Amino acid sequence: MSLNCNEINLILEELDLTGAFIQEIVQPGYDMLALYTYKEGTAKTVVVCTAQNSIRMNETRRKITKNDKPLRFMEFLRSHIKGCRINSCAQVGFERIVKLELSRMVLAEEKKANQQTVHVSLVKKPVLSKEELAAQNEPDEIEENYILYIKLWNNAANVILCDTQNVILEPMFRRPERGEVKGKVYTPPESDDDKKNEILEKFPVRDWNGVLGAEPLGEGVAENAAGGCSEGKAFPSFNSYIDYHYSEQTSTLSRAALLEKAEKWYNQRHSKMEAALNNLLQKKERFENAEQIKHQGDLILTYGHLITGESKFLECEDYETGKTLRILIDPKKSAQENAQEYYKNYKKAVSGAEEIVHDIEMARSQLEKLDEQYAQICAEQNPVKIEQLLRRDTTPTQQKKKNHPGLDYTINGWYILVGRDANENDELLRHHVRGDDLWLHVRDFPGGYVFIKARKGKTVPLEILLDAANLAVHYSKARGDSKVDLYYTHVKYLRRAKNGPKGLVLPTQEKNLCVTPDKERLKKLEFLRNE
Repeated sequence: MSLNCNEINLILEELDLTGAFIQEIVQPGYDMLALYTYKEGTAKTVVVCTAQNSIRMNETRRKITKNDKPLRFMEFLRSHIKGCRINSCAQVGFERIVKLELSRMVLAEEKKANQQTVHVSLVKKPVLSKEELAAQNEPDEIEENYILYIKLWNNAANVILCDTQNVILEPMFRRPERGEVKGKVYTPPESDDDKKNEILEKFPVRDWNGVLGAEPLGEGVAENAAGGCSEGKAFPSFNSYIDYHYSEQTSTLSRAALLEKAEKWYNQRHSKMEAALNNLLQKKERFENAEQIKHQGDLILTYGHLITGESKFLECEDYETGKTLRILIDPKKSAQENAQEYYKNYKKAVSGAEEIVHDIEMARSQLEKLDEQYAQICAEQNPVKIEQLLRRDTTPTQQKKKNHPGLDYTINGWYILVGRDANENDELLRHHVRGDDLWLHVRDFPGGYVFIKARKGKTVPLEILLDAANLAVHYSKARGDSKVDLYYTHVKYLRRAKNGPKGLVLPTQEKNLCVTPDKERLKKLEFLRNE
C-alpha cells in the first residue's frame, strides 16, 4: 500500500525540512536514496524508496549502508545539491509529488584572461589600500538554484533533479515514454484545490497510533535508537510508524520478504551443491573399486583364448573366488587390447581417487561457507543491508568486477597475486605491483607471473616463497615436470623487452630456485584462495 496524499503531508509536516541543509547523499540501492539533513542542531536521515509496493518518503533511524560501488544518480546529486539549503518542501497539490526548492552558494568561474598581451614592465600598478586589496582577494560567489521532484507513484516512482525552468538535469530512472529524460522539461500535474475536502474524506491518514496494519498491538510499538522497535510503547511519530511498517511488513524491501527470498536462494544453492557433493562421493566409491577393474583385466588375459569375436561378454571363472563372471569386452578387439582398456581405466581410477578427496573437501567447504552466509543474512536486522547481501551473493560470477586480474591468495598475512596469461601478467605488472614486491617465474617455460606483495620491515619466509613457486609452476607449461627451475627478483629489477611481446620482461639481480611440485601444498592453497 503506497502513501496517500494526506499521509505525505503529515510526513512532511513532521520532517519540517524547510531551512535544513543537505549534508550528504547516499544511494544504497538502485531504488533507494537517503538524504542526510541538518537543521538547528538536529540531524535527520530522510529515506526515499521507489521500489514497487514499498514507495515512501520518511525519516529513518536505521543505519544506511553504502553500495559496493558509487551509483550514477548519487554521484550526480552529490556534485549538484550537496550542501544545498532546502528553501521549501511541500507536496504539489494532492498529486503525491514532493517538490524541494534548493539553493547554494558556489565560487564563480574565473574570468577569462585578457587576450591582449602586454609586457609586465610596461604596466603601471596603482597603489591600493588594505580594504581594496582584501576585496580583490575575496572570490566571487554565485547562487545556484535547483528543484528536486520526488514522485511517490506506484509503478512510476522517480526522483528528478531540475533547474529553475523545470528542465531535467538528471532523473533517477530514465523513462523516455514519460518524458523523464535529461534535457526534457518536466511538467508536474495540476491539482484541483476545489476537491480538497473530498480528497481528505476519500484518502484519510491510516490509524497508526499503536496499530500495525490491521492487527492491534496493545499500547503500540516504539522504535529504539538502533532503528528497530520495542514492544509496549506507542510510535513517537507517523514517520517512525511508516519506517517500521514498510521495513518489517510490506513487500519488496521488507525484512520478511527479503528473508523469504534469501531462504529460496539458499535452498536452490544448497541443493545444487549437495547434489555435486553426492556425485563426488559416488565417484569416490567407484574409484575405490579400482583393484577390481585391474583384476578384470587380468582375467581377460588369463581367459583370452575364450574370446570368439561374436559375444560382447567373456564368461569365465574367477580364480580367486571360484565364481563365474561375465566381463564386458569389445568382440572386435583382441584379448590384449581389451585388457589394455581395463588397465587404462584402472590408472584413471587410481589417479582420480587422489584428486577426488580434495574435491570433496572443497565441496564441503563451500557448503559450510554457504551456511555461514545464510546465517549472516538471517541475523541481519537492517532490510537495506539484507538486500545488499542478497544482491552481492546472487550476482553471477561473470558480472562481478574484480579489483585486479588473475588470482589472489592471502597466506599468514602475505598477499600473493597470480597472472595466468600474458594479458593478466602485463596488467598486474603495470598497475598492481610496486618495486619492492617479489616477482617469480619458471625458467625456460612460458607461464604466469607470481607476485608476493612486500610488507614493511618483513622478509619473505621460505614457506611463502615455496607457495608462490608452486603456484608459478602450476600455471606454466612445466606443471608436469618432476623438478622445475625458477628465478625470482624484485619488481624494480625487471626491464621490459624492447619490441617484445606483451608482458615480456628481462630480469636482473635474479636468484635461482629449484622446486619439486607439491600437490598437497597446492591443495592447501586452493582453500586459501580469495573469491
